[in-house]
Amino acid sequence: MKVKISHEVPIALLETSKKFNDYDYCLPHLLDQHSLYEEYFRQAKAEGRYIIMDNSLHELGEAYDTKRLLHWVNELKPNEFIVPDVWENANASVRNAKTWASIELPEGVEKVAVVQGKSYTDFATGYQRYKWLGYRKIAFSYGASWFAECFQHPNQYVAKMMGRLKTINNLYKHNVISDFDRVHLLGCNLPQEFLYYKDFKFIESIDTSNPVIHGLKGMRYSEGGLLHKDKEKIDENFIQPISPKQKENVLHNVKMFRKMNQL
Repeated sequence: MKVKISHEVPIALLETSKKFNDYDYCLPHLLDQHSLYEEYFRQAKAEGRYIIMDNSLHELGEAYDTKRLLHWVNELKPNEFIVPDVWENANASVRNAKTWASIELPEGVEKVAVVQGKSYTDFATGYQRYKWLGYRKIAFSYGASWFAECFQHPNQYVAKMMGRLKTINNLYKHNVISDFDRVHLLGCNLPQEFLYYKDFKFIESIDTSNPVIHGLKGMRYSEGGLLHKDKEKIDENFIQPISPKQKENVLHNVKMFRKMNQL
């Protein structure tokens, strides 16, 4: 299975992103804030581009307003919709997934659930419960504190990068995840992480703004990736103008991202 990649970009790079993104990753709160963003996604849908819509938990600290999420899912009819989860709260995330499992969405919109928790048991139990609820695709975020606990390393970014890998690998070894499952990886701590997943058949898609954020800040990837992560989020300077040098840096990083991860 060829892994599909998408890098979130500011408004100035939306059209350019069509050249390097395998699909478009939509942050719904930005649809209400920027008309150009809305126009882009309406056009992307009209052109038949594949769209995954998030719930904006990462950017807002909690999932976006339910009524607005339903509005935009019904308006844009994305191919996939990541149902609202609750940061590091396994039970609340499963309750949300159970609620959304019974909500009727437009035909062709697949619901995706996100595993949350503070322990391996949380992740294993949550994953299994999502499958019992009928979710056919399940996502793992990059930032859980558990990941740093299960893989001790002096560099927190390496710890979380390897901790997510270790957690997913253990779920696979314990037959919680199978080769026939479909998994999405939400974001990353360090861009070189995805090389470690290349032998897993169940990784279907990835989204991360990491190459873009660092490129905009003048940080160009080496072949080995990075050892530090800038914590700025893509929506924080969303409407800023982009210089030719910044665009060049972003394009360099996007190319290096695929090369270093053999994607």
